[in-house]
Amino acid sequence: MPTFTLSHLAIILGLGFGLPQIFGILNPDRFRKSVRSFSRSLICGYILMTLGTSWFLWNLYIEAISDFESYKRMMYVGFAGIGILTCLYVSDFLAVRGSAILFLLLAKAMVDASRWVESSWRWVVVLWAYILIIAGVWFTVSPWRMRDFLHWATETENRIRIGSSVRLGFGLLLVILGFTVF
Repeated sequence: MPTFTLSHLAIILGLGFGLPQIFGILNPDRFRKSVRSFSRSLICGYILMTLGTSWFLWNLYIEAISDFESYKRMMYVGFAGIGILTCLYVSDFLAVRGSAILFLLLAKAMVDASRWVESSWRWVVVLWAYILIIAGVWFTVSPWRMRDFLHWATETENRIRIGSSVRLGFGLLLVILGFTVF
């Protein structure tokens, strides 16, 4: 059973994805600077890795797999250790790695919430979830690709405004679907 209904998740994701795009439309230069500094930001990396590790441990906690029940304590320690050690020893592109983990966990939540919805509009969320899965795997394997993509996406003021407008429109679509369809 999903923690959030698809309606709630679509509204939260739509607002969370769409609202920052207003900043990109109104102030593309500051948007460019903040986006380009993201991939090497240690503060963002620590926050995202902490969120990703905590969320993963929560998923492990609520998972009822009897075959692994006797190993759960060791798994908690091991996965928490991996999260901490990653912050200490793999700090290069840590924000990208944390984002990739969150992409994968978010995609799981999106697919889980979409599972019981009858509307064909749910495929918008499911497709986005699969895009997040591909991005999460891709950026885990080669984190510099996110840096390169972010630099490309913020190359010109026009590109920033168009990209932000498209993302804002998608966020608004999710909010509208959350309030009306889901």
